[in-house]
Amino acid sequence: MDLIWNTFSTVERTLFKETSLPKETTDLISTAGYDGIIQHLNDGRKNCKEFEDFLKERASIEERYGKDLINLSRKKPCGQTELNTLRRALEVFKQQVDSVGQSHIQLAQTLREEARKMEDFREKQKLHRKKIELIMDAIHKNRNLQYKKTLDAKRLYEQRCRDKDEAEQAVHRSANLVTQKQQEKLFVKLAQTKTALEDSDRVYQTNVGALEKIREEWKNEHVKACEFFESQETERINYFRNALWLHVNQLSQECVKNDENYEEIRKSLEQCSIEKDIEFFVNARKTGTIPPNPVVYENYYNTQKNAAPGRNQAPAPGRRPKLPIPSSGPLDPEYSTVDGYSLIHHH
Repeated sequence: MDLIWNTFSTVERTLFKETSLPKETTDLISTAGYDGIIQHLNDGRKNCKEFEDFLKERASIEERYGKDLINLSRKKPCGQTELNTLRRALEVFKQQVDSVGQSHIQLAQTLREEARKMEDFREKQKLHRKKIELIMDAIHKNRNLQYKKTLDAKRLYEQRCRDKDEAEQAVHRSANLVTQKQQEKLFVKLAQTKTALEDSDRVYQTNVGALEKIREEWKNEHVKACEFFESQETERINYFRNALWLHVNQLSQECVKNDENYEEIRKSLEQCSIEKDIEFFVNARKTGTIPPNPVVYENYYNTQKNAAPGRNQAPAPGRRPKLPIPSSGPLDPEYSTVDGYSLIHHH
């Protein structure tokens, strides 16, 4: 009996080769090809689930990264004592880092939405495929039962044939060796075996006919199932490919957004002026334009001697009084004697 394997599409035959499925078989009740297709579809569904989990994990990473950036920009000091143009650039810097964090959180939400779409797609395909699988399982079960009944009928038919042959041989062998009564018994047995053979032959042919109808039904349903599975696999591969493409585009778009934020930082840095920042600091913190007066030497004794008695002449505010010039040299006794005590040692 011809099976349907030659009706498989190019895609299905390629899949069989790539997955090292069993070789072509003519066994009517074999499900090797069908099982191979189902296994491949299950693997495809598993692959979609893995990508779905990948998207969810990537979304968690993006969300954590975004929150960390926001916390960093809002809580971590970064040049908080800078002045003027550089201070404004740093404010833009922290604002844009905060925006980058918000953008990554939005990306995380987008990725979760894409993961949910992938899950919905998987479940929809599973539901549709389940209907076909239930039909095929019922047909396989019915086919296998009828095949077993047909084999049993064949075995009984073959046994009845052997019984008839043995009865005929017994009649021929005993033609001139047995009594008339014994001869009649042999003929009766031969007639019984012929009747049993005719019955078993009729049952056998009936079962073969029923099996052929079931085989035709199975073949037609198998073709429909293969066409449906191929269509579903085409849809799955296309959806998976587009989902992956979209994911990469989303990541590229995120990079573009981030670069736009960083460009704002670069623009603010271009407005920084070293001269203006230094001038701003000088104007904000200056203490005056006149430097302090120099510190001069003051002779304590001359200051006391030349001070007018009874007068306490205070120096003008903000200025030191001019020191008197000593009237004698260092060796003058007047300069070296205080209250009769001489500081000069005579040798």
